[in-house]
Amino acid sequence: MPDPVAPYDIETEPTPPRLPGEVVLRKDDEHLHAALGSDLFLHAGNCVRAFGDFHLALSGGSTPLPFYRRLMVDPAFRELPWKRTHLWIVDERRVPPDDDRCNFKHIAEYIAGQSGIPRANVHPVDALADDADRRYERELQQHLAWREKGHDRLDFVLLGMGSDGHTASLFPRSTALRESARLVAINAGPAVTPPDRVTMTYPLLNAARFIAVLVTGAGKRPTLARVAAALAPATAAPTPAPAANTPDDYQSLPILGIKPVGGVLRWYLDHAACP
Repeated sequence: MPDPVAPYDIETEPTPPRLPGEVVLRKDDEHLHAALGSDLFLHAGNCVRAFGDFHLALSGGSTPLPFYRRLMVDPAFRELPWKRTHLWIVDERRVPPDDDRCNFKHIAEYIAGQSGIPRANVHPVDALADDADRRYERELQQHLAWREKGHDRLDFVLLGMGSDGHTASLFPRSTALRESARLVAINAGPAVTPPDRVTMTYPLLNAARFIAVLVTGAGKRPTLARVAAALAPATAAPTPAPAANTPDDYQSLPILGIKPVGGVLRWYLDHAACP
């Protein structure tokens, strides 16, 4: 009697974690970057038609760099309206512009140098200036002021999430988390991973029309699990406690402070990152 045929291994897709906003789940970077790029392409075109330009804020770090490369080489994104785009930097380390730790240096290599975006539309942070935060805030306000009130905000912001739950350069229990009016802040002190940073703050980020959070790799899985657990409904009667003292509020998980006002929040996750 022949041996029974072994069943095929069936790859099951993980269940997306419950996160604020929407979740886009793909099996790997290739498929995830295609989904993110498609949403960026669609949103950029809509904004150019509606307002005449497109204000895009990008994050540094190793996670999004392959995506930026994809935008330059994939024919599907060849028609991105770069000539009508303003490129902003979500956060920057306070280092010289030629330092390998400089976020703009790496973003510029892929996008500013290859996309055809006008030089006047590229907005690096003068990170070493004493008033770097106020300079960048003024520059943002000057360029967004051309739009009518209510539309003077960033159109698309790409964020990441560190293993400690930070996003932009908003680190757990750092001073910039408390900014309620300033659009850009210098974040320094023992809670900030050196060197000091210049970062967009919650008021600016949460006013954006579209916020994308790109999270990939098994190393981010425990942090995503913490985020999902912090947002899960309580299964027992809650114990009253001040919000600032709860273990997983935005002070300990700054990504929880990303709450768009009148905008879209969409997470882009690969299978490896899913709890």
